[in-house]
Amino acid sequence: MRYEGNIYRPPSEANSLLIQVTYGCSHNKCTFCNMFKDVNFKIRKMEDVFEDLELARKSYASVKRIFLIDGDALVLKTSHLKQILTKIKELFPECERVGLSSTTMDIHRKSDEELSSLKALGLQIIYLGVETGSDLLLKKISKGVTSDEIITAGKKVMASGIQLSVSIISGLGGEEHWEAHATETARVMNNINPTYIGLLTLVVEKDSDIEQQVNNGTMTLLTPLKVMLETKKFIEHTQLTHTLFRGNHASNYVPFSATLGAEKDQLLTQIDQVIECNHTFKSDEYRRV
Repeated sequence: MRYEGNIYRPPSEANSLLIQVTYGCSHNKCTFCNMFKDVNFKIRKMEDVFEDLELARKSYASVKRIFLIDGDALVLKTSHLKQILTKIKELFPECERVGLSSTTMDIHRKSDEELSSLKALGLQIIYLGVETGSDLLLKKISKGVTSDEIITAGKKVMASGIQLSVSIISGLGGEEHWEAHATETARVMNNINPTYIGLLTLVVEKDSDIEQQVNNGTMTLLTPLKVMLETKKFIEHTQLTHTLFRGNHASNYVPFSATLGAEKDQLLTQIDQVIECNHTFKSDEYRRV
């Protein structure tokens, strides 16, 4: 495949065929993220996308999953996405799932009918970077949306029948706001009741705005133990019914996985065991993503 720039995908798309449909991220202002800071956002030419799909068909006997990259592929016009999904159906009849990433505002710009039409053509999962449910922190990290807007967008995806995987970032509020981060993020998750929650842990990127905040003393990073306490508080405040919680991202100090709420108590017990047994946490050098 032909790619431009660094390529990023969720852990669950490790075995997916990656097809680049945009370059960079249309928002690209989040203070914790340096992934696309050196990339000018633009939409890839449709003929190039189709050529890559044709090349992939010639190269792979079977493709079960396809993930459309970069940062927020749902930013594409619905007509363009329909063309891409139709081409995938034509070339890869064996494909079981097509996924992409989105911003909150990408979802708001799609009508209910548009989302339903994309699902009918094979879009099975949307990844949404929520990061936090705290309006204070959403503003501090320049997310560009409010918690109410996130809730509305999340509910909209769930109502369409498309699976929704949201990511949240532990440690994002530092020592100063960790409790509000935990409880407010749980509030947002309870309102959305997403298919999946993916937990990451803050990694301070070089030359990021958050690195500057840490260096000038306006933000105090959480210790690994405090991250566990924050995660526990978040889980305690969830009231979910069938959400699969995954904490298997490379940035996490300890991996966790459970269905909330069926396995909520077991998960809390696991977290307590980590907190109480003086657990050896993953070194920061192995948390790079």
